[in-house]
Amino acid sequence: MPIDQVPSWLEALFASDLALVVFFGLAVLEGAMLLRFLPSELLVPSALFFIGSSVPEAVTIVALAVAGTTVGQAVLFVVVRRGGRNAVLERRWVPVSESTLTRFDGWFDRWGPIVVPASNTALFVRGVFTVPAGLSEMDARTFVPLSAVGSLSFQTILAGLYLWGGHLLA
Repeated sequence: MPIDQVPSWLEALFASDLALVVFFGLAVLEGAMLLRFLPSELLVPSALFFIGSSVPEAVTIVALAVAGTTVGQAVLFVVVRRGGRNAVLERRWVPVSESTLTRFDGWFDRWGPIVVPASNTALFVRGVFTVPAGLSEMDARTFVPLSAVGSLSFQTILAGLYLWGGHLLA
């Protein structure tokens, strides 16, 4: 979805006085893997386009994106930890099949905690290792900083690509 095809209601929210609050809320939903109507790769560029893309605005937007996605992933981590594997598969709030979850468990077991920031930086698997992390022995004090590092990497790359692509308005 090109940035000029962002839904009009989202554009209106980003143009309101509550734009940064709305953006933070969307980032929380994205981190919790509940923002299925808008690709995560479009969230920061949309905010930069509609809210502003000066360097201070970009830094604020990236910081809010990192904080929001980290909060969302921490909530998902706790929900998965408390609910367990069967709850993840039965309730389907996370779009993952049993075979996919088994494969991700294997990758998590093989590569360890490094998959959390790596997956948060990668397209298409962004955040999915929150689920195997929540099912593992990893504690939240380890998970949260790893999640934040990966989100910082991802959001900074998105903002950088947007700004270096000629959209810096200064």
